[in-house]
Amino acid sequence: MNISQQIIASAQKTIAIEQKAIAHLQTLIDEEFAQAVSVIYKSLGRVIITGIGKSAIIAQKIVATLNSTGTPAIFMHAADAIHGDLGTIQQDDTVICISKSGNTPEIKVLVPLIKKTNNPLIAITSNRDSFLGTQADYVLHAYVEVEACPNNLAPTTSTTAQLVIGDAVAIALLDLRGFSEKDFAKYHPGGALGKKLYLRVSDITQIHEKPVVAPEASIKEVIIEISAKRLGVTAVIEDKKIIGIITDGDLRRMLSKNDTLEGLTARDIMSAAPKTVDNNEMAITAKRILEEHGISQLLATDQGNYSGVVHIHDLIKEGII
Repeated sequence: MNISQQIIASAQKTIAIEQKAIAHLQTLIDEEFAQAVSVIYKSLGRVIITGIGKSAIIAQKIVATLNSTGTPAIFMHAADAIHGDLGTIQQDDTVICISKSGNTPEIKVLVPLIKKTNNPLIAITSNRDSFLGTQADYVLHAYVEVEACPNNLAPTTSTTAQLVIGDAVAIALLDLRGFSEKDFAKYHPGGALGKKLYLRVSDITQIHEKPVVAPEASIKEVIIEISAKRLGVTAVIEDKKIIGIITDGDLRRMLSKNDTLEGLTARDIMSAAPKTVDNNEMAITAKRILEEHGISQLLATDQGNYSGVVHIHDLIKEGII
């Protein structure tokens, strides 16, 4: 076996081991899981998630997922908790403690301190019979038979299982809250993801001038308008309504077909009944129209009147495409 074959075989084995463990988790989702999620859902406080080592890293990811899907959560490192950070836990909070073995020294010190606060304690552990498993009010069983590590030492399968259980909790809470795309947008205002959920056509059209010519405009006037507004397009407007569109491509086709420009007007070369999008539509809708019809520019309207241009480059710049 050469080195490439060895790498591929190792990677495939790792994925197969973790895939088997994740599939088994489905059989461990039971009434206790439902009760634990219900406690969080009904809580007036936050979710405090703690752990040590690799489990602490998983805890931070679960905290991020909960916060982004409508459940307030805070990470508390187990080692720091027993050295002053226990005050993070407030009266109405629910605590989730993550530990594969459930028997690490820090967990054995921390759990009794949490129990004294009378906050609900939920365990995510592979070992129900561990100190953590027996002390917790609810156990989310993240059992794994073996780590993907050939020495069965490095946390691999176990941390994957913890992560999956955390995602299951977060999405169950999302479903219970009826968390919508609009809610999601409030928590993700930045980046392409957020923009797909809140950026409207009007947010794009307002950054450009509005190229416009009358149907009787000469070809020279059309070229000047398209060049001046630098969008590669102009709308043809009559009685405040869009009757056509002229693009750079229309101009090139016109030049290839005609030996002279004399007497030609915008009406002669425009494409009638162009594709449009309402100003109040989401920018993602404009993207779909552009892609569906294989075009680069789209005219926007406001209550039926011409309001500007959406160019494919705008959507690329905003991360929509």
